[in-house]
Amino acid sequence: MTASMQDKVAVITGAGRGIGRGLAIGFAAQGAKVVCAARSSAQTDETVSIIEAAGGTALAVPGDVTDARQVEALLDTTIKSYGQLDIVIANAGGNIERALVEDGDLDAWETTIRVNLLGVYYTAKFAIPFLKARGGHIIVIGSGMGHRVGDVGNSAYSASKAGAWMLVRALAKELSPHKICVNELIPGLVQTDIVSELDRPADSPLRAEWFKRPEDIVPLALFLATQPLTGPTGQSFSLMRRDSQ
Repeated sequence: MTASMQDKVAVITGAGRGIGRGLAIGFAAQGAKVVCAARSSAQTDETVSIIEAAGGTALAVPGDVTDARQVEALLDTTIKSYGQLDIVIANAGGNIERALVEDGDLDAWETTIRVNLLGVYYTAKFAIPFLKARGGHIIVIGSGMGHRVGDVGNSAYSASKAGAWMLVRALAKELSPHKICVNELIPGLVQTDIVSELDRPADSPLRAEWFKRPEDIVPLALFLATQPLTGPTGQSFSLMRRDSQ
């Protein structure tokens, strides 16, 4: 068990399934008290049940990261339940709009921005006052599409992830005096219930990339969450092959 995770409280958004669930289970296994947030109460309850069955400590808090008041309530509930906050993983996200800009749906484009960018902003904003009490870590789950030239048909996702990456760097500078580190973790392709081998066509440069499981993301996330409060910060850490980014 990682000693530095003992007596730590971690909030993980999008913890009802996929990467978020994998991170929640992984952090709880190392001794952290984990607050699992997602829109589906059934999914967050299932994540908590898995953690508790393994002897860990977790709390399910249903909520939508695109709703500022719900995110504020999530952080308030965390403090009321555990009295502190040490780690925040802004994982909730999605690629709702996959179309050319000319042909795309206005609401779907805006929703993608709200989930991937505003969701990170709200999560960080309402966590900051509590993180200042002890110092801590904010980890934003990013994407290689936020760094490379935008992929055709994915303008909303690329723009939102690029915005989140810029927000990471801005937050890192703002929060460094308060011993709060902010970094991005790019997982690359991960096998989940909504991503499969079908999303990696034979002619894609991603074909050679390591197709990970959610639990494969945990070691890098734990590494970032256990670094000194003096840094690293404002950095992007990737599990992707360089030629795939």
